[in-house]
Amino acid sequence: MGAQWKQKWRELAADKKGRMTTKLVREIQVAARMAGPSPEFNPRLAAAIEAAKKQSVYRDTIERAIAKGSGQDGKADAIETVIFEGFTPHRVPVLVECLTENNNRTGPEIRVLFRAGSMGAVAWMFDYVGLVEANAPQGTDPESAAIEAGADDLEILSADDLEDLPPNAVAARFFTQPAELNNVTKALKAAGWSITTTELSYRPKDYPELTDAQREEVTSFLQALDDHGDVHRIHAAIR
Repeated sequence: MGAQWKQKWRELAADKKGRMTTKLVREIQVAARMAGPSPEFNPRLAAAIEAAKKQSVYRDTIERAIAKGSGQDGKADAIETVIFEGFTPHRVPVLVECLTENNNRTGPEIRVLFRAGSMGAVAWMFDYVGLVEANAPQGTDPESAAIEAGADDLEILSADDLEDLPPNAVAARFFTQPAELNNVTKALKAAGWSITTTELSYRPKDYPELTDAQREEVTSFLQALDDHGDVHRIHAAIR
């Protein structure tokens, strides 16, 4: 009787892992659909596969996702990308990128979650960019790497910003023109950088000032969105 909470915790942990696996599999499908089933020629797919492996997604599951996304299984990929725009509490602009097979279900559910904030056009508050997150051995110069790879800008990352950062490594987030994402990714990889993320993204043009209490409320709102099974990425103007 006194240990029932343990079973509940196990159920919650299993549910969270299941939702994470679903999101990773959908990213693989979308990457394969966009640029083909070969990780060697599809940097986004290579990064998605690596992320799935780190979360112990089964190899068969990964292979089925590639086949489905690229159409190799003979079935049409019904997943579509839908973006919802609005504000968190305290007027932080946010773009919520969903991957769904049924927007008639996803749309109303996301709108309910937005009741804690508000919906409205905010895409103009972001720049549409290519984004690459990568790490390299300590002593590597990210600024030189950005110039040589053809990136437009970069941000130095810390262990707090990037999960699973290897010891004695330097990490950075590189920004590119959307059309140059694959070229910059390949150039960084050739220069010895380990790629952890490569994707088309939205970069905030400005960041509202928040108190600690407001930041906590915004974070809770974003977490509630992220817990939805169809939410793939969240782009919010919060540091």
